[in-house]
Amino acid sequence: MLLHDPGSIKLSTTAYVGEPSGMNAQEEQECKEEVEKNARDEIADSLNGMHIVCETVMPELHSNQAKTQATEMSSLAMKCLLFTLAMAVIALFPIAAEGAGLKVGFYSKSCPSAENLVQQAVASAVKNNSGIAAGLIRLHFHDCFVKGCDGSVLIDSTANNTAEKDAIPNKPSLRGFEVIDAAKKAIEAKCPKTVSCADILAFAARDSIALAGNATYKVPAGRRDGRISTDQNALSNLPSPLSMASELVGNFTLKNLTAEDMVVLSGAHTIGVSHCSSFTNRLYGFSNTSQVDPTMSSAYAFLLKNICPANSSRFFPNTTNNMDIITPTVLDNKYYVGLTNNLGLFTSDQALLTNSTLKASVDAFVKSEKTWKSKFVKSMVKMGDIEVLTGTQGEIRLSCRVINKGSVGLELNNVPNFGEFAEIATS
Repeated sequence: MLLHDPGSIKLSTTAYVGEPSGMNAQEEQECKEEVEKNARDEIADSLNGMHIVCETVMPELHSNQAKTQATEMSSLAMKCLLFTLAMAVIALFPIAAEGAGLKVGFYSKSCPSAENLVQQAVASAVKNNSGIAAGLIRLHFHDCFVKGCDGSVLIDSTANNTAEKDAIPNKPSLRGFEVIDAAKKAIEAKCPKTVSCADILAFAARDSIALAGNATYKVPAGRRDGRISTDQNALSNLPSPLSMASELVGNFTLKNLTAEDMVVLSGAHTIGVSHCSSFTNRLYGFSNTSQVDPTMSSAYAFLLKNICPANSSRFFPNTTNNMDIITPTVLDNKYYVGLTNNLGLFTSDQALLTNSTLKASVDAFVKSEKTWKSKFVKSMVKMGDIEVLTGTQGEIRLSCRVINKGSVGLELNNVPNFGEFAEIATS
C-alpha cells in the first residue's frame, strides 16, 4: 500500500524527510524488507532523540521564564509532539511499495517502451535465425534455475572467475546473448539505468514463445540483476539430460515447482537443438545387454547414430540434432506425441514415461495442445518468479555482461512529507 504525499528518507549518515527525491517511477517502487528495516532503525533513533528533546522542553514550559521564551518553547514542544506522532504512524504501518514483488506493467511509467523494444530485438533476431527463439527460452530457464531469475547467466567470465555461461551444461549450447545485448542497448538509450537484464531476458523468452508458438502471456516484472555468476552454481543447480524421473522431480521441487510444472516445461524441447554429447549415452554402450537404449525407436536410433558417430563429441563437438523431429521449429505439443512414439531424445525425456503420474500429464498434452499451452505459459510465469531479487537487492546492470562498478546509495521513497519537522531529528 502506497502512502500519499510522497517524500523521501535517504538512509545515509543523516536522515531527512520532505526533500524531493527525483527518482523515477521504478525506483519509487523499490522498497523491500531490507529497506524497511533500515528505515525503521533510523526512525527509531530519531524517536529516541525526540523523546529526550520533548522531555527536556515540556517541564521548562511551566517555569517563570519570559512570555516570548515560553511561546518559543511551546512551539518547539508542539513540533516535538507532532513529529513524534508522525513517526509513530510510519512505524505502525509497513513502508512497502508495490515494487516489493513482481508486477505486470512494472515499467509502465519509468520506461513504457521497454517491452516493445525487447520485442523488436527478438523479432529481428528470429527473422534472421528462427532457432534463436528456442535459445532465448532456454536462456531464461538456465538463468532462473541458478540462483534465481537474476540475469546472472548473462555475465561474462573474467580472469579470476568462470561464469555460469561457461559451465559445462551451458557451453557451447546457450545462445541468444547478442539479442539481449541489442535489447539492452536500445532500452538504455531510452531509459538509462532503469530496466534490469533479468527482466529483459524474461520478456525475450515470452516474445520467443509468441513467435514460435503463437502463445503469449503477461510478464510480471521488477527483477533486479544479481552480482554473482559461477560455473559451480550452474553445475549444482541445472537439471541434467541424463536425469531420471525422481531426480527431475526433486530438482524442480527445490525451485518450488511441481512435478506437473516439470512435465509442462519439458515441452520447451519441442523446439531447438542439442549437441550429441547430451544423448549419445543412449546410442553407444547403453548397458551390458544392449548397445542402444531399448526404449528408443530403433529407426530413430539409427538416424541419430548417422548424425552423431561414437566419437562425435571428441571430433565433432559442435554437431547438433533437432530435439523434436516432427515440428522442430514450432512450439506445439508434438514433443509429447514424439515421446509416446519412442522419439524422445534425452534420458530425461524418456523418464517422463516411467512414472504413472508424469505419464498421465504427457498423455493429456498429446490429446490437447491447447491444454498444454495454457499450462505452459502459467508455468513460465511461475518459473520466472524463482528466487528473484527485488526492491534494493542486486542492481540494474548497465551492461548485461558486466557487473556494475562501485555501489549505489540506498534510498527509501513513498513516505509522508512532514516538512520542517524533520529538521528536529537531524539538527
